[in-house]
Amino acid sequence: MKRDGTMIKTIHVVGAVIIDNGKILCAQRGHGKILPLKWEFPGGKIEEGESAETAIKREIMEEMKCKIDIIEQIDFTIYEYDFGTVHLTTFLCSLEEGAPLLTEHNEIKWLLPKELKTLNWAPADLPTVEKIAAME
Repeated sequence: MKRDGTMIKTIHVVGAVIIDNGKILCAQRGHGKILPLKWEFPGGKIEEGESAETAIKREIMEEMKCKIDIIEQIDFTIYEYDFGTVHLTTFLCSLEEGAPLLTEHNEIKWLLPKELKTLNWAPADLPTVEKIAAME
């Protein structure tokens, strides 16, 4: 609860760390979105009754028009923004079918793990960025 007595919204989201040929897919949020132009791992909200794994596959198909395979969970982060508390689960994924298309994001880039820190990331994604950068 906030100081003014209103409830803080809790948002459960998933992010896909898609790796292909040793590079990671990074997506820049659009101008009109919350956290405009910040970089993130693509994904979105978990719908009611949906598992995180099902949500990430659905979101990537909707947002990027491709299919992914989940390799493993990387991280679970809770970050309190002024608009609500985000519970983010990130998964290491590989491309199963198709190539990511730019539909909702401003820009996408494929970067080596050591290059990830060069981008201006959304705060909730930073712990995952740190873990990936440390893997190399």
